[in-house]
Amino acid sequence: MGRWEPKSRERLEQAALALYGERGFEQTTVTEIAKRAGLTERTFFRHFADKREVLFGGSGMLQELFTTAVAAAPAGTTPIDAIGRALDVVAELFEQRHESARQRQAVIAANAELQERELIKLARLGAALADALRRRDVPEPAASLAAEAGIAVFKIAFERWIADPGQPDLGQLMRQSLDELKAVTAGE
Repeated sequence: MGRWEPKSRERLEQAALALYGERGFEQTTVTEIAKRAGLTERTFFRHFADKREVLFGGSGMLQELFTTAVAAAPAGTTPIDAIGRALDVVAELFEQRHESARQRQAVIAANAELQERELIKLARLGAALADALRRRDVPEPAASLAAEAGIAVFKIAFERWIADPGQPDLGQLMRQSLDELKAVTAGE
């Protein structure tokens, strides 16, 4: 094996998801993941702190996408519409990763510890969105309410998208869910 392996991270992610699906998360070792990817354990640990990070390593990037999109919304945009713009940006990213997102979610759904970690990730994302809205001078509790509503929209649309491959694209599901939320809060 050479010193540099192209697309090592992607290969490790694919190998891990395949093994988690075949054998289960708990039964899969880092050694097996590295071997399946044709890489060494050392290479694995250059990219991930542990085997959970294969599933959660993109959390920082997701948070950055969300908060940057909220910050970039035009002045005068309502808090919930700024969140809607962020949902559109995030949906584009996920559209390119439907199968790996589906596999990842199946692994998480099968493991209580990973479900807990996913909830923590969503809570942190909600806090970051609220902070991004406060930086836009959205007062409390409006900033936190809009952020948490955005997380709920994201979660529900994402679950629908993962559960049924025949669903429309994720962006459309997010927009539909956001419109439903607006209708519910408007008393319609």
